[in-house]
Amino acid sequence: MWPVLLAYYAGVVAMAGVSITRLGSDYGSRKIIMFRKHRPLSSCHETVLKKGGRVVRELPLVHALAVRIPEQGQALAELGLHPDVLLIEDDFLVQTVALPAVKLRQREQTIPWGVECIGAPKAWQEAAGEKVKVAILDTGIDASHPDLKANIRGTKNIKFPGWEAGDGNGHGTHVAGIIAALNNNFGVVGVAPRAEIYAVKIFNRRGNGYISEIIAGLDWALQNKMQVVNMSFGTTRPSQALEEAVRRCVQAGMVLVAAAGNEGKENSVMYPARYPGVIAVSAIDRKNNLASFSSRGPEVTVAAPGVDILSTFRGGKYRAMSGTSMACPHVAGVAALVLSRDGHISGRQVVKTITSTATRLPGLTPEEQGSGLVNASFLAAGNRINDEAREGPAVTSLNVIPSMTS
Repeated sequence: MWPVLLAYYAGVVAMAGVSITRLGSDYGSRKIIMFRKHRPLSSCHETVLKKGGRVVRELPLVHALAVRIPEQGQALAELGLHPDVLLIEDDFLVQTVALPAVKLRQREQTIPWGVECIGAPKAWQEAAGEKVKVAILDTGIDASHPDLKANIRGTKNIKFPGWEAGDGNGHGTHVAGIIAALNNNFGVVGVAPRAEIYAVKIFNRRGNGYISEIIAGLDWALQNKMQVVNMSFGTTRPSQALEEAVRRCVQAGMVLVAAAGNEGKENSVMYPARYPGVIAVSAIDRKNNLASFSSRGPEVTVAAPGVDILSTFRGGKYRAMSGTSMACPHVAGVAALVLSRDGHISGRQVVKTITSTATRLPGLTPEEQGSGLVNASFLAAGNRINDEAREGPAVTSLNVIPSMTS
């Protein structure tokens, strides 16, 4: 079974205290260079240019530059020896590999089985995602889709700056519908049908994007005060720069939700879901069984529906898709519901609320379901977030990681 996102690289070599991740087919071209904070990024450009490199973009969230460096010669080794350089790693290419979509013609409104399964309709009289900003880092969103356009409040095209953040793939539009398709008289309805969604395009129509573009997307989300970030992608190998970006976003109070991955085996939770502070979501089917493709491991935080999920698709259409990519936005939607009713609580308290109210599924291990099936029905009238969720410590597996030395 293919993963939701694949990253092709292998091996790590050390050089003068600076780790360099070696990418297979893309090695020698794109790199991420993290600098010590005392040096402004604007002055770091010159360091790269002197070595024959070219700056692709600044990554202020992690005080880094995404660059292209000549493969030949000593440029990379010399940069690794520079006293202001903390880290050099490949800006490796990742690619979306979604499970096949099933074409459907949708007319009268349907509440998808996943939305029903987690009890979202029971919460809507109390909270429907009002005034909560949700960033969707993905292939873009079809902003003209009649079941989405009223909830799309902003877009940012990281992949192709200056262009609209439309969706030539369909993956991002499908994710958006699971979170916030409108509660109207046609199509489908999302978990949080009044949430404010923002399309942050980091992948092209083929589903290709770089780690630096993910970091730039997180930076945009942080600067624009997004409260929830949906990340329906993953890679089998870590990036220290991405880990640092995640740490800073979590520390700032954002709720980060990520797909556990479609590896279908034990101890296979992907990054960024694997990073501390991120809600890692596995997938279940209609019978509350773990989906055969779902990754599992101690990092899983909660489970959510991820098999045959009906949602919006590009071109104003609807499709049924499967994957932890589909499970992830169910949880992002619940986070939006929690914040719309109790907007004063912190990101950490949102995570604690989601884990403490999840429903344990018989027959599934903690590695398969984490705290259990995400549950929105506790938000129904008369139920309030308890003191434990408000004041309790963060779940151990979600503790914030230490900062990198600056």
